[in-house]
Amino acid sequence: MAYTDHQAIRRAYPDAAVIYGDKGAFKEDGTQITLVQSDIDAARATIDAEYAALDYARKRAAEYPSVVDQLDDIYHNGIDAWKATIKATKDKYPKP
Repeated sequence: MAYTDHQAIRRAYPDAAVIYGDKGAFKEDGTQITLVQSDIDAARATIDAEYAALDYARKRAAEYPSVVDQLDDIYHNGIDAWKATIKATKDKYPKP
């Protein structure tokens, strides 16, 4: 069996020092770790859920003006105008 989801393997088996896709995972001392697919699948589900929970933050970051533009907005329009700009994005992508 090929173990290609190294991120999930590392989450499920934090003592894995080395992962060879076709041979499995090994501890620092070279001891092979017995990998259980259901543990790897559960770790993958957790990783995916954590990623999905932060989707709003990624969308906000992509839509916020650059820091330079935000500072320019504050300089020319004041803090309240800047807050309104930021709030529009926060309202568009609320925290779950």
